[in-house]
Amino acid sequence: MRDKSKIKLTKEKKEEMISLIKNYFLNEREEELGDLASNLMLNFIIEELAPEFYNQGVYDSYKYMNDRTEDLLSIQIY
Repeated sequence: MRDKSKIKLTKEKKEEMISLIKNYFLNEREEELGDLASNLMLNFIIEELAPEFYNQGVYDSYKYMNDRTEDLLSIQIY
């Protein structure tokens, strides 16, 4: 993603996500990840994976709105 449209998180949300990553690795892989490793993992997800999910959400929203707009034509009076 371009820097101006990069996903931005509040400090609290980022800390929550880092905690979730640490808990995931501990519970699912029995590995303890530190703050640095979890932060790097989160940054990778944000920079490399999140744009695909974001773009899918944009497309789904576009499709939904386009379908609803088409429905408006059904209320025309002839």
